[in-house]
Amino acid sequence: MVQTTRLKQTVQSQFDYMKKGIFLLVALFCIQIQAQEVERVEPPNWWVEMENHKLELLIYGDAIADYTPVISDKNIQIDVVKRTENSNYLFVTVSLENAKAGTFEIQFSKNGKKAKKSYTYTLNERKKDSKYREGFSSKDAIYLITPDRFANGDPSNDVVKGLHEEKIDRSHDYARHGGDLAGITNHLNYISDLGFTAIWPCPVLINDMPQSSYHGYAMTDFYKVDPRFGTMEEYINLSKKGRELGVSLIMDQVANHIGIEHWWMKDLPASDWVNYQENFEKGGHNIGSTHRRTVNQDSYASEFDKKGMSHGWFSGAMPDLNQKNELLATYLIQNSIWWVETLDLSGIRQDTYPYPDKAFMSRWAGAIMTEYPNFNIVGEEWSSNPLLIGYWQSASENRDGYQSNLKSTMDFAMQEQVVRGVNEEEGWEDGLFRLYSALANDFAYSDPFSIVVFPDNHDMSRIHTQVNLDVPKTKMAIGYLMALPRIAQFYYGTEILMHDQAKPGDHGLIRSDFPGGWEGDGVNAFTGEGLTTDQLDMQGFTKAVLNYRKHSEAIHSGKTLHFVPQNGVYVLFRMKGDETVAVILNKNEEAFELDLTRFEQAELQGKQVKNIVTSETLTWGNSMTLSGRGIYMFTTKK
Repeated sequence: MVQTTRLKQTVQSQFDYMKKGIFLLVALFCIQIQAQEVERVEPPNWWVEMENHKLELLIYGDAIADYTPVISDKNIQIDVVKRTENSNYLFVTVSLENAKAGTFEIQFSKNGKKAKKSYTYTLNERKKDSKYREGFSSKDAIYLITPDRFANGDPSNDVVKGLHEEKIDRSHDYARHGGDLAGITNHLNYISDLGFTAIWPCPVLINDMPQSSYHGYAMTDFYKVDPRFGTMEEYINLSKKGRELGVSLIMDQVANHIGIEHWWMKDLPASDWVNYQENFEKGGHNIGSTHRRTVNQDSYASEFDKKGMSHGWFSGAMPDLNQKNELLATYLIQNSIWWVETLDLSGIRQDTYPYPDKAFMSRWAGAIMTEYPNFNIVGEEWSSNPLLIGYWQSASENRDGYQSNLKSTMDFAMQEQVVRGVNEEEGWEDGLFRLYSALANDFAYSDPFSIVVFPDNHDMSRIHTQVNLDVPKTKMAIGYLMALPRIAQFYYGTEILMHDQAKPGDHGLIRSDFPGGWEGDGVNAFTGEGLTTDQLDMQGFTKAVLNYRKHSEAIHSGKTLHFVPQNGVYVLFRMKGDETVAVILNKNEEAFELDLTRFEQAELQGKQVKNIVTSETLTWGNSMTLSGRGIYMFTTKK
């Protein structure tokens, strides 16, 4: 009897345990279902008192379109609710004109009955004077960084389980090397001391791609920092610490395409969210862009060719976004503004600028500049033709009436001509005359001072490679570019003569690790330990030129005067008030006596000038002896 009772008790106990287990499983399942009902709301938060009071919320969850959103806050109105072919998405536009900072509830109803699920949304106060933030300008020198290759400040985030690329392999040019946001933050003093006033890191949003994810241009979530680079807090901290040192942050953004592993591609929001979507969904061949960017300006271009350029995928791993979809267009505009506010940005660099729908790009830039009238955006137009570069700049008088609302473009044309000019033998239209004639093309630009010029970047051979590892030529190219009426941009490592001579043009090698950025590196460019004499000299040259440039009104906003090159010498002046900067490029190998009387218009006769690099002083007279090939930079400033 006792055994029977115990048996019954045991059976009852097991039964009760099973019931509890089943109950817990059901409860957990219900909680999971509840959690999945609203998986995402983007933007994840917003701000009150924005210029545009409308906010479009992308709400994602299982069959969320079967529900109707309700907001009870009297200061917030729902204007429009849009549904697409995909029932997992709702697009809700709200009016925030009278909204107050704080939180509000988005509740959902179905068939007239209030559902249990809701979402708490946060509205923040804007930073004081956020609207009037100053964008980067000709006062700035920008340091471009590939974060994975600059410095590893936090080895604990090198490997993140669950992502496609888990390994770190510094011996492989296209693998991840472990550089991160903390690495940049740790070396902001080095960047500031060199004379830079802004940094432009290549994208650090998550690129959960199976290979070459280090470069950042195939984003898989527009609102998430790649954990291998760090956290959102570390990204914000980079901006904050930089500001404290006078170094602002420019964000590299991509409106044209995403990575094939973007979360959208598993459940596309609409039937026309990406270009050639039908091909993708049927598993067919992805149609690539023709890359014929001139169709944007060509008044004779066919619609077939226009579509081939703008609609084609940038690559098979990078789906092309359809900015003609109004919901996506608004999403992209809001995403850019969200990052400006979140990171306290001084600018945006927009990748592959001519590839998206150009009417959208005008709207995108216009919306940002409306929110931030003093802001700046630079668009990448990789062209050797100044007419194509100038077309994208705001205030350009384009024959087709197009207005881009874009203040800044990138001066690939100047970069190319400077390299050709310093490399070539002197001739009637060759050699230094190429620099002269390239600068003479400034009449084609609505605002030359707002154009970004550079000796090299992350997509081309290093400048030291382009001039065949010739140090004087490297200095000539850099010194000249830094003195132009432009915004200046450098690529990390250019200041220590980093090059890709072993495999010119190889992107993985161009983006080599910065020496000293990893524990155990035999050379440390941050401290100078192990650098060659030439590298230290180049570092010193860069520091002298950029720190002078930082405080030079003549370079920031002065008048430009230059003289046609003669006898292998090209002379340029930048002038404002009492400050005159003279830049002399000399191709002569032997000592050369330069006649200075020809430059009477610069009004330097009898004045004392100082060598910007060496600090030596001399009196500007009738002639000057140039000791040999290279660049000479003088100023009247004491």
